[in-house]
Amino acid sequence: MNYDHIFDSAIERLHSEGRYRVFIDILRNKGAYPNARCFAGHNGPKPITVWCSNDYLAMGQHPKVIAAMEEALHDVGAGSGGTRNIGGNTHYHVDLERELADLHGKQGALLFTSGYVSNDATLSTLAKILPGCVIFSDELNHASMIAGIRNSGAEKRVFRHNDLDHLEELLAAEAPDTPKLIAFESVYSMEGDVAPIHAICDLAEKYNALTYIDEVHAVGMYGPRGGGITDRDEAAHRIDIIEGTLGKAFGVMGGYIAADSRIIDVIRSYAPGFIFTTSLSPVLVAGVLASVRHLKSSSVEREGQQAAAAMLKAMLREAGLPVMDSTTHIVPLMVGDPVKAKAISDVLLAEYGVYVQPINYPTVPRGTERLRFTPGPAHTEAMMRELTQALVEIWERMDLKLAA
Repeated sequence: MNYDHIFDSAIERLHSEGRYRVFIDILRNKGAYPNARCFAGHNGPKPITVWCSNDYLAMGQHPKVIAAMEEALHDVGAGSGGTRNIGGNTHYHVDLERELADLHGKQGALLFTSGYVSNDATLSTLAKILPGCVIFSDELNHASMIAGIRNSGAEKRVFRHNDLDHLEELLAAEAPDTPKLIAFESVYSMEGDVAPIHAICDLAEKYNALTYIDEVHAVGMYGPRGGGITDRDEAAHRIDIIEGTLGKAFGVMGGYIAADSRIIDVIRSYAPGFIFTTSLSPVLVAGVLASVRHLKSSSVEREGQQAAAAMLKAMLREAGLPVMDSTTHIVPLMVGDPVKAKAISDVLLAEYGVYVQPINYPTVPRGTERLRFTPGPAHTEAMMRELTQALVEIWERMDLKLAA
């Protein structure tokens, strides 16, 4: 058995398909987002502008967040000391779970080390607890949700994206007494569209199904207190489990679920992804705590981000660039070819100092490769005009089609 040949062949397949992933060597400039330094391909750091960060509101740069982390570091040290079962509940964790439960109007919340882990651990555990459970999953659900469903061993039914008729057809085909769970997202981060939450909840009530919503691209971003689309649409009370991340709009790291106390206790007691994982550093939790509290009372960042997204969409459309329809803060630009998407990204970085990562399969279906821009409150109109001009020049250089 030639193991090296197998590994080399696996990597070569990615190269031949044009979807080998290259991670940029970067340092962000504290307090100056979206400015950063790139170390790849030059002698020393080169100034660049970041256009694809999931730190949507630049809270990872916020003075309150940084100060809270520094204070926690000097108060309790760097690490948590192990799993919560062994190291105990660092009081920062207790406070943050209370804040997150309050944010979503739930009885409790539970922290995980990432949004991926919270989805995987919760979905896989929940379905194992429910005998004969069938999970109904939107076809565009995130890889972490798909992994959790697969790891649960439960039967699954995949419904067409946001297709209520198809979802009802699948629900109606199951026996009335079969445990059912509908798993979906609020904001789909590669399309920029939103789920019909109330309509899905109507179906859940009609067919006696539990609801699980992934709000990772919406928490902090929508609603009067940043509770997500369920907060904005006054639907949180209708959802059984709300899952979110602490590494995007909240700007730090981690994941969580919010639900009634009974569900929280079950996941806390049964999920290996929670029980056997070292808990988040209290330094990180302190930063998130400051971020959540700030965004509960401040809408300035949300309003600035929404204004920036609307402005960039308008500029790209006016220039004839193929910006995809999006009702959210996500600004996807269709390319439709993995090699060209990578080439555009490379030219933007090398010649214009613009960083945007190409999005290829399996993150999106083949033939829908794109660039995904996430303008934030600190991206200026001048930056957007420079970006648009650069994209038009590259589109023409590569003989790509611009709208008339």
